[in-house]
Amino acid sequence: MCARAKMAFISGGDLCCPVCQDIFRDPVVLPCSHSFCKDCQQSWWRQKKSRECPVCKTISSNKNPPVSLVLKNLCEAFLLERDQRVSDGVCSLHTEKLCLFCLDHQEPVCLICRDSEKHTNHTFRPIDDIAQIHRVEVEETLEPLREKLQSLKNVRADFELIAEHIKTQTQQTERQIKEQFQKFHTFLAEEERVRLCQLREEEEQKSRRIREQVEVLKREITALSQTIREAEDELGSEVVSFLHNYEALVERVQQHPLLEDPRPPSGALIDQAKHLGNLGFQVWRNMKDLVSYSPVILDPNTAGTQVVLSADLTSVRREEMQQLPSNPERFNPFRHSVLGSEGFQSGTHSWDVEVGDSRYWCLGVLAQSAERKGNLPFGFWRIECLGGVYSARSPSSPPTHPVVQTQLERVRVSLVWDRGELLFSDLDTNTHIHTFTHTFTERMFPYVSILDKLPLKILQSRISVTPEHRRGTL
Repeated sequence: MCARAKMAFISGGDLCCPVCQDIFRDPVVLPCSHSFCKDCQQSWWRQKKSRECPVCKTISSNKNPPVSLVLKNLCEAFLLERDQRVSDGVCSLHTEKLCLFCLDHQEPVCLICRDSEKHTNHTFRPIDDIAQIHRVEVEETLEPLREKLQSLKNVRADFELIAEHIKTQTQQTERQIKEQFQKFHTFLAEEERVRLCQLREEEEQKSRRIREQVEVLKREITALSQTIREAEDELGSEVVSFLHNYEALVERVQQHPLLEDPRPPSGALIDQAKHLGNLGFQVWRNMKDLVSYSPVILDPNTAGTQVVLSADLTSVRREEMQQLPSNPERFNPFRHSVLGSEGFQSGTHSWDVEVGDSRYWCLGVLAQSAERKGNLPFGFWRIECLGGVYSARSPSSPPTHPVVQTQLERVRVSLVWDRGELLFSDLDTNTHIHTFTHTFTERMFPYVSILDKLPLKILQSRISVTPEHRRGTL
């Protein structure tokens, strides 16, 4: 007979503790053979201050009665069976349909349970009504959890997009770094080749000149040696022969006057100072045509989803919507805006922007604390061009319309932070456009916004490589 079939012959009453009237939990058996839940037995003994049986009042000599393993196993099996029956909608005690709900015990019961002593004077409701009420309560409880779940999924999607964007940024940045350094490598390799060629040419010229002078000396030495040898031979000849050849010998010897020995020409050696002097500086100065400097570098992490920056981060143009991470630095909903990567909190700073033929743009500065995820009413000073109409806007004053004689093509923005001034001027005509005055108290970032397809570009500054000579004091 299977365990399920065996449990059919056991009723819930057979497995109930006489104290708590519920299914035994960790049942113990007393010497009188009565069984109780372990907690019920201990609680009874503490109340009575004696070890008497709650049923027959017999005093137990054992203060730690043993656990009844058989009864414990039966109770566990019965509870499993009961849970299965409850899940099937059948009362585990009476095998009747569970159609009521006891509000006092907060459990479903059958009609027989309702009339039993256990549920005397209890309040009941139809089980379907209670289930519906509880379903509504659970639904209401679940709603904020569902909203939280969706919020977490959205955040996870944002983080995953950020992780993917980090990979893309790394790949793009690595490629551009390699391309830039490849230009440097090529330039330095060519610079090295030219300088080594100049060294070899100088070596060849000066070595050839010295070789030619050595050849002249060799011929002179050979002729002089020949004359000396012939004179020495005559000196050892017979007296009569020597006297006979004496005049001719003297004449030959005197044909080689004892002039001053030739000296190495000036500048005969390699001019190492020319080749090595300030070598690094000379190469660096020659590199100025290869490199560029921009007073403002645009920060792609602040760029809205409808702008694209150039590879050198100095030019911005408007494009179709892109999928970009919604990191805290990025503008939203100002999808056409971007900030400079460096903010200014002191000193004087100036940058030139080529707006060209664009008739929809905005230039200015934005405070570090300004909100980037909504409207920009505070901490924002700028001039705008909307369809050729120019206006100046700031947080503390109404818009004004500066007088502009001709369409602006290049605009200079100057921030004098310490003096509290933000100036705009026409770079082509060198005329003033507008000045904001404000006591700046925080870091200000250059702001650029493009509203049409024509690009805006931060102009490069001219690079000057000049050593500073310092006069020493005696």
